[in-house]
Amino acid sequence: MGRCPECGEWNSLVETLVEPPARRAGASPQSQPCLLPEVATDSFARISLTIGELDRVLGGGLVPGSLVLIGGDPGIGKSTLLLQASAALASVRGPVFYVSGEESPQQIKMRAERIGISGDGLYILAETNIELIIDHIEQQQPQLVVIDSIQTTYLDQLQSAAGSVSQVRESAARLMQVAKRLAIPMFLIGHVTKTGAIAGPRILEHTVDTVLYLEGDRFHTYRLLRCVKNRFGASSEVGVFEMQDTGMVEVANPRQAFLAERLPNAPGSAVAVTLEGPRPLLVEIQALSSTTSFGNPRRTANGVDLNRLWLLVAVLSKRVGVRLSDQDVFVNVVGGLRVGEPAADLALACAITSSFRDVPVADDLVIIGEVGLSGELRAVSQLETRLREAAKLGFRRCLVSQSRSLGKLKPPDIEILGARTLAQALETALTS
Repeated sequence: MGRCPECGEWNSLVETLVEPPARRAGASPQSQPCLLPEVATDSFARISLTIGELDRVLGGGLVPGSLVLIGGDPGIGKSTLLLQASAALASVRGPVFYVSGEESPQQIKMRAERIGISGDGLYILAETNIELIIDHIEQQQPQLVVIDSIQTTYLDQLQSAAGSVSQVRESAARLMQVAKRLAIPMFLIGHVTKTGAIAGPRILEHTVDTVLYLEGDRFHTYRLLRCVKNRFGASSEVGVFEMQDTGMVEVANPRQAFLAERLPNAPGSAVAVTLEGPRPLLVEIQALSSTTSFGNPRRTANGVDLNRLWLLVAVLSKRVGVRLSDQDVFVNVVGGLRVGEPAADLALACAITSSFRDVPVADDLVIIGEVGLSGELRAVSQLETRLREAAKLGFRRCLVSQSRSLGKLKPPDIEILGARTLAQALETALTS
C-alpha cells in the first residue's frame, strides 16, 4: 500500500522488521532434580595445563565445563599465554580449539613459530559467528576451547553490532550452555576499558566461573596473573610470569626476581614484604627527593597510590619534622609491580627519608608496617608469613610495629625490631 488508510497521506508507511525472540540459554524441559549425594563427580577431575603458575591460579587446574574469563591491557600477553597453554594441553590430551576473531590463521601460525610452538593437535578457527563456532565444538568435542575474544563474536538473531551489551551477554550465555552440557572447559579473552575493567556488561563476570586479570607494565618484563573470582578455588591467588622472546615464562621463584638487581646501601631504597593474595613478595621501593625548581613541589608515584604518597609526605612533615615542602618526591616500585596494601607504608616512608637525609637503609633490614595519621605504626595481617619469607631470602632483621602479639611470633633466623611511632622506626632504620 502506498497510501495510509487512516490519514490519507501518500508514502507515509515505514517498513518494520519483526525479529523473532532470541533463544536464551537455560534449563531444558528434560532436566530433573537430583539429590546432592547422588551427583557423580568421578569424570570431573581437574585438567592440568602443564603451566604451574596458571594451574595454581586456577586452583589446581581447569575444571571440566568451566568458563574462564581473562582480561588485560592490549599487548600484555593474554593471547600468547593462552596459545602456549592450548598447545601444551593439545600435545598431551588431544584436540584443542583456538577460535580467533581478531587474527587470521596465518598470523597465529607466525606467532606460534616465533615462540616455538609446534601445534600438534591444536586447531585454529577464524570465526566470529557463535552458531557456527558451537557447531564445530559439538562435532569435534575438543578438550579445550579458547575464544579470542568474546567481544568479537555475534549472534545472527540479534541485530546489534558485535561487542554490544546484548551480543556479549547472549554469546557468553550460549557458550556457557555448551560448556556445561558437553563438560568442555573454555577460556574467554575479554577486552578492557580505559579504566582497566573488562568491557561489556557486568553480567559477563557473573556468568563465568573464574575471572582472571593479567596485569603489569608493558615496558617491564614481569606480568601478574591475578584471580578475582573462582568458583572452584581461592579467589586471591596470583601467578608471576616473565615476557621473553619465547613467550610467557613462569617465574618459579618470584620472591627473588624483584630483588635480583638491587644495589646495596643505596640511599632512598627500602625492601617491603607485600602480600599478593596468599603469596608474600619482597619488593624494592625506591624514592628520590630533590630541591624543587618551581613554586609547587612535584609528587610522582609509580607503582603506589598517589594519594597514599601525599598522605605519607604530610605525616613525615607534620609528625616527624622531615621538611619536604620544597622537595620534589619521586617514588617507584621496582619491576613494574603495583603495591596497594598499607603494609608498605613504613618502607615507603623510610625510603623517602633515606633519600632526603642521604643516609642508606641497612642492607639486611626488611620493613613492614602501616602508618597512621598521628604518626603511629599499626600491625598488619599475616605477619609471621611475611617474616618467614624474609628469612628465606637472607634478611637478618625486620622492622615492624610494636604490638602485644609480637612476642608470640617465632620466625626462624630473623631479629624483630619493634617501634611504636614513625619517628622511632626511622631512627632504627637509618642507623647503621
